Amino acid sequence: MNKHFEENISSGSYDDVRRKDLKLAVVAGLIVNSGDNPGRATNDPTRGYALANDFAALIRTYGTPAWAKNLAAFNKNRPSLAESLLRKRDMERIPVTLPGGGKLELSLGKHNELQKAIIEQFLPLWGNGAEVLYVGDTSNKLLHIERARLKELGFFDLSHDELPDIIAYSKSKKWLYVIEAVHSSGPISELRLMELKKLLKGCKAGIVYVTAFLTRKAHAKYADQIAYETEVWTADRPEHLQHLNGPRFMGPY
Repeated sequence: MNKHFEENISSGSYDDVRRKDLKLAVVAGLIVNSGDNPGRATNDPTRGYALANDFAALIRTYGTPAWAKNLAAFNKNRPSLAESLLRKRDMERIPVTLPGGGKLELSLGKHNELQKAIIEQFLPLWGNGAEVLYVGDTSNKLLHIERARLKELGFFDLSHDELPDIIAYSKSKKWLYVIEAVHSSGPISELRLMELKKLLKGCKAGIVYVTAFLTRKAHAKYADQIAYETEVWTADRPEHLQHLNGPRFMGPY
């Protein structure tokens, strides 16, 4: 792009290129995700792109007598970009049902698959009737947020960079679940626990810290990093919970 289009883009600008130059072309079907896993998350650094086969065949005829005919044929049965945008927006989502019956739609990716499992499996089993007060999405950090309820509980400033992935509150137990969904980083380590406790010193509820993983294999990678007096849950064994030390099985300290 720098050589042929007089750009001055740094080698670390992958996300800028994806967001600014490729987004509409991908939705229109002119450019496709390449590789063996087209469902990779939008922020996966291994995600690659290629020209769609039919589009590549079309542009090879540009400047030849066959161009006008081929272009008309190419466009004949293709939806408009506006139609593609609407359909794509509906397809590339992970539907989530909140404990109270409300609905959310998360963007694609393993991290959000885990968040779905936390909301639909962990909380019904271990949440003591908890309501979800906050869910952050990879593309929308404030996707679902109950500001008034969090303020009542004395939660810290919601614009803070240190927000966990999911926050839920059990009225019967008066427990606030602070949950980190770990796919590639971010377990509740001793340092993270110290940071959260400092931020939550004004919270009126008892706080239960949970690190969640999709699988026990994923948990094994971070097992030596997770703080004591916290909980660990894996979506592949939803009925089981691992408690790290402390005088009680699960609960605030």
